[in-house]
Amino acid sequence: MKTVTFALCLLAGTFFSTLTRAQVSVNVSVNVDAQPNWGPAGYDYVNYYYMPDIETYYYVPRHQFVYISGGRWVFASSLPERYHGYDLYRGYKVVVNEQRPYMHHEAYRSKYAHYRNCYDNQPVLKEHGNGHAYGHYKKDHGRKEK
Repeated sequence: MKTVTFALCLLAGTFFSTLTRAQVSVNVSVNVDAQPNWGPAGYDYVNYYYMPDIETYYYVPRHQFVYISGGRWVFASSLPERYHGYDLYRGYKVVVNEQRPYMHHEAYRSKYAHYRNCYDNQPVLKEHGNGHAYGHYKKDHGRKEK
């Protein structure tokens, strides 16, 4: 009887262990499909993009732009009229995996101001949260990749 009980406990333990591993592998955060076509490639998860040209964020999980209007942060599915000519494919984008980066907008604004209105060499940037960012250039134009 003890052998049968032990075998059943072992079988149940194996079953629950396998089930737990399966749940862990399914619950890993990946939002590759949620990222827009104009976003930089090569990231399996992105929370926000910051676009220094228009001082706007894009919240990937909800597909919303986040920008200041009337002194308040607005979440919208499209850019406001004042940015109607902005080319999302050309402008620099900084990958930011911080919650509500717009709450620290002045820091992002000053840190990435030198990427405004520059379209010749477009690096793909990722914010590390430690004050450093890295990037590589899509076009060389005489510069070596970082």
